[in-house]
Amino acid sequence: MLSVIGIWIYMLFTAFLAGYGTMRAVMRFIPYRVRHWDSYLVCGLAVATVYAQSASLLGRVGLAANLVLCIACAAIAWHGRRTLGGMLQKVWNGIRTNQSGERGKVLAALFLFLLFAYGTSRGIIHYDTGLYHAQSIRWIEEYGVVKGLGNLHCRLAYNSSSFALSALYSMAFLGGQSFHCTAGFLAFLLARVSAEAAGQLRKKRLRASGFARVMCGYYLVNIFDEMVSPASDYFMVLLAFYIVIRFLDLLEHEVGETFPYAMLCVLGVFLMTVKLSAALILLLVCYPAYDLVRGKRWKETGVYLALGLITALPFFIRNVVLSGWLVYPFTQIDLFDVAWKIPKGMADYDAREIQVWGRGYTDVARYHISMGEWIPDWFRSLAGSDKLLVAAAALSVCALLVYGIGMFCRLWERRWGILLVQITVAASFLFWLCTSPLIRYGCVYVYLLPAVVFGGIYDAALRAMEARADGEAGLCGMYQDNARQEKSTEKKMARRIAGLCGILPVYFLIGYKCAAFGGEIAGSFVNDYWVVQKDYENYPVLSYEIGGVTFYYPAQGDQVGYEAFPSSPVKAEAELIGEDVGEGFAYPAE
Repeated sequence: MLSVIGIWIYMLFTAFLAGYGTMRAVMRFIPYRVRHWDSYLVCGLAVATVYAQSASLLGRVGLAANLVLCIACAAIAWHGRRTLGGMLQKVWNGIRTNQSGERGKVLAALFLFLLFAYGTSRGIIHYDTGLYHAQSIRWIEEYGVVKGLGNLHCRLAYNSSSFALSALYSMAFLGGQSFHCTAGFLAFLLARVSAEAAGQLRKKRLRASGFARVMCGYYLVNIFDEMVSPASDYFMVLLAFYIVIRFLDLLEHEVGETFPYAMLCVLGVFLMTVKLSAALILLLVCYPAYDLVRGKRWKETGVYLALGLITALPFFIRNVVLSGWLVYPFTQIDLFDVAWKIPKGMADYDAREIQVWGRGYTDVARYHISMGEWIPDWFRSLAGSDKLLVAAAALSVCALLVYGIGMFCRLWERRWGILLVQITVAASFLFWLCTSPLIRYGCVYVYLLPAVVFGGIYDAALRAMEARADGEAGLCGMYQDNARQEKSTEKKMARRIAGLCGILPVYFLIGYKCAAFGGEIAGSFVNDYWVVQKDYENYPVLSYEIGGVTFYYPAQGDQVGYEAFPSSPVKAEAELIGEDVGEGFAYPAE
């Protein structure tokens, strides 16, 4: 646990300074005042990830990469020392005077920091971590990016940018173990953001963002004993929650500046590099793009496009180097003819295997069966709570259709921004459902869709009731009409009852999950990993040679772990491009 805390403190400083420096550079062109401290941190994590991917194109991501990062952060701190000092002084004054409950917020953040550091220090190592996550990270630590690495094992071509971030902060160059703390760090940040729902609960007035925060908390409890693994699914889900929650915050507070919406869309590009299946989050771009085009603000548009390009470019370059394809394993875009290219037939088979696996089958021959055939089997295989949530998400799509039509027909208040968020989440849910609906791939859409759709409808209904009640109260004050006053009081009471109807189930869910969470932690408590984080799991292996270099494969099953390096689940048919593994792999010519 102490090792996790130490790495997290290092991450806090470097990510905050990287995010602060980047945001200040952008704000030289587009003035804006950042409202949330976590904006700097999440931006900094994206910057660190882009940097780690770029560094991997030049060589290993280890000591040298961290030294360059520290030097850059020190330069940012020195250049912005007055502003940063003022920010620290403001925070200290808030804690000392307890202005706006700052002391309680800091203590709550500290509690969450320690709680999630505890969870990240131990737990269950994800199956796929032993299969390929650990090996992917070690390749980045040892060599950076290697040509045709997917020919050794196709899953090593699954180029999630989260692996580069994990390698940057793994501290493997210190000579001990390779730490895997980044997923837990992001979970801590989202726990702090989710805790902001407490303010809405105190006011007994949950909005769509509040419901989204509750579902994010539900997810965090579910992965608390799993976030020790550097699985890309956790990064994708947590970042998607963050983008949607903050986008809703901006809309609900009626923030008029385009900057924060556009920067969240740039973060959406970063999310796409974590897991390409999340690309539909970019539908949110429509909101800031409309303002930019309507106002003919081409300079700002150019800045945001440049940021998006810089964010995505290292990811696509790594794709080509690892597999020879721009977007592996999808072969519809075929632009490159390189010696290390994974054969098209293998890539197509891999893509089909992913989709079939998500539908609950292991036989790729079942890829072509219709959706009407596999959906019933898939739904029956879900856990009870997942069945309920998937059914709620499907019902949300129907409700959204009715709600959207009503909005276009002016039957109720038009809130285009909220509608866009709802459509984006619904489209992402339907895309996930129709392609590879494994719950851990797309649970964020299953959890978010009912929250943003029914939460948005609930909020709109309460807003309408409040406006009606306030209007009638104004008439009562003007005319002193007793009958009208009684009617206004009845409507206010109805509004409060309607508000409680939405909040009471949330209190029940929070209470139930907290009790179950506490019981789970107490039941699984073991007095270990207080100093050093739980290491990757490793498995017995056998060896073989390719071009005189020793490789490993599992003696049983298909998991290898981290230590046996380089390895693959089975004896690979690949051949070396040169004399060293760092020069890359190619598939043998037929």
